[in-house]
Amino acid sequence: MRGGERPAFHRARGAVEIRYLDFEPALLQFPGMALRNADGGLVEAPIAKRKLSDHVLDRLKAMITSGEYAPGEALPSERGLMVRYGVGRPAIREAMQTLATQGLIAIKHGERARVRPLSAKAAVGQLDLVAQLMLSASPNMVENLKEARRFFERGMVREAAVKAEAADLEQLEQLVSQQRQALDDAGAFIALDRRFHGKLAAISRNAIFDAVAEAMLGWLHLELDAAARGKLVAEYGQIVDRLRARDADGAEAALLRALDLAEA
Repeated sequence: MRGGERPAFHRARGAVEIRYLDFEPALLQFPGMALRNADGGLVEAPIAKRKLSDHVLDRLKAMITSGEYAPGEALPSERGLMVRYGVGRPAIREAMQTLATQGLIAIKHGERARVRPLSAKAAVGQLDLVAQLMLSASPNMVENLKEARRFFERGMVREAAVKAEAADLEQLEQLVSQQRQALDDAGAFIALDRRFHGKLAAISRNAIFDAVAEAMLGWLHLELDAAARGKLVAEYGQIVDRLRARDADGAEAALLRALDLAEA
């Protein structure tokens, strides 16, 4: 090897050709790849060190994604997994906690972990804690979220004007009627408000839209006085009327007026 020179290398059919014998820099950049030296000999890259819990995590994920354990089914006990993989309890618990954080399993004290249904809402729901911390730490992010919601719901209400069926419109009308009856109950009114907006997204028949709408509504905290609640219900009634008429522009305009009231 020439002193002070870094090895030159390039990709060649899935391998890396090394002109000199100092492999370490290349191994750091291409971990796990086979390396070929200047004489054409193949040099095996060293296996990267990993924690035991990482290996356990990979195997548990494979069990879930392959369907070996279906949604709702209990995984083996900690003791059973320790015997199966030949590792200690800390490695099993660390892997299980990672799976729970990723939304793949549910853990309850005193019970075996169960596989969670893989759904859009479960996936988006994993952002809840981080989103709440971010919003509480930065007022600017709250405004960004309001802007994102406005952009999102404009698309949802226009989609609803095309896809809404009679049963959808009936459900929206029922929610508006219930909100009229809850004008003096702020908590009940806001809960119904979320259901109304959630229903608008659900009309899209798109699970991702539905999940995103539910998440954003949960992250925002509305405070409306009685006068604002009354005006808001009137706009919701206009939204339903415009959806029934297949008037996307009119429905969007009513929605924007409602969001202006909610964000005032």
